[in-house]
Amino acid sequence: MSQAPEVIARYVSNGASHVGRREGDVFVRLSDSPWRGGVATGERDAVAGARLLPPVRPGKIVCVGLNYQAHVAESVTAAATGGEAPREPLLFFKPPSAVIAHGEAVRYPPGVTRLDPEAELAVVIGRTARRVTPEQAGEAVAGVTCFNDVSARNYQRADGQWTRAKGFDSFAPLGPWVVTGLPTEHRRVECRVNGVRRQQGDTADLLFPVPVLISFISCIMTLEPDDVIATGTPAGVGPVEIGDVIEVDVDGVGVLRNPVEAWES
Repeated sequence: MSQAPEVIARYVSNGASHVGRREGDVFVRLSDSPWRGGVATGERDAVAGARLLPPVRPGKIVCVGLNYQAHVAESVTAAATGGEAPREPLLFFKPPSAVIAHGEAVRYPPGVTRLDPEAELAVVIGRTARRVTPEQAGEAVAGVTCFNDVSARNYQRADGQWTRAKGFDSFAPLGPWVVTGLPTEHRRVECRVNGVRRQQGDTADLLFPVPVLISFISCIMTLEPDDVIATGTPAGVGPVEIGDVIEVDVDGVGVLRNPVEAWES
């Protein structure tokens, strides 16, 4: 990705949803996302009057577990397998129905006894990728965004596989927008709860860097435009409660902020 970084958002303005490129205090409307061939329409919307939507509507969300060495050391999952780092990327899915936007509430489901946020850098796919090499992987990237891999830790421990623990509605906050042209190396990734830092890491410490992940995943399944790859979380995970506010901060992207609310409110 060699172009200058651009901020691409999906949002609602005056009751209608749009895609736009942020320029100062306005969104320049586009006919579609740039990686889908969108071009400027000549219309503009004030950022202040817009409500952000999830920046993409992914067909699939491919997540990577235990991708920071320090997180391996603290993970119950790793402890159950001897505490060793994975020899290949450890993959799991979140359903698209779990996606929520910046500002929307993470819902605390009944039966969950521990709810953990996990701050991550996410990669948005911009073109179809099938069996690409790590050297070709960058050509498939539309941009990056913030991701919160919300996890019901008691179900993760009980089930052995992670579909229920990771798949509840609202368990995939994504946003606030996609930044194109931003290198994935040396990105600071931070989680704050009520303004207090819980996690901090750097993508330079990923066990499997982004090009390796894209190549590995694309040799298993075809990646399509708007698919999301969540690259893993650094150490420091801990529980949140109803009333807390979670912030995921990725250097160069911005802050994804979501309150925690009761399942029904």
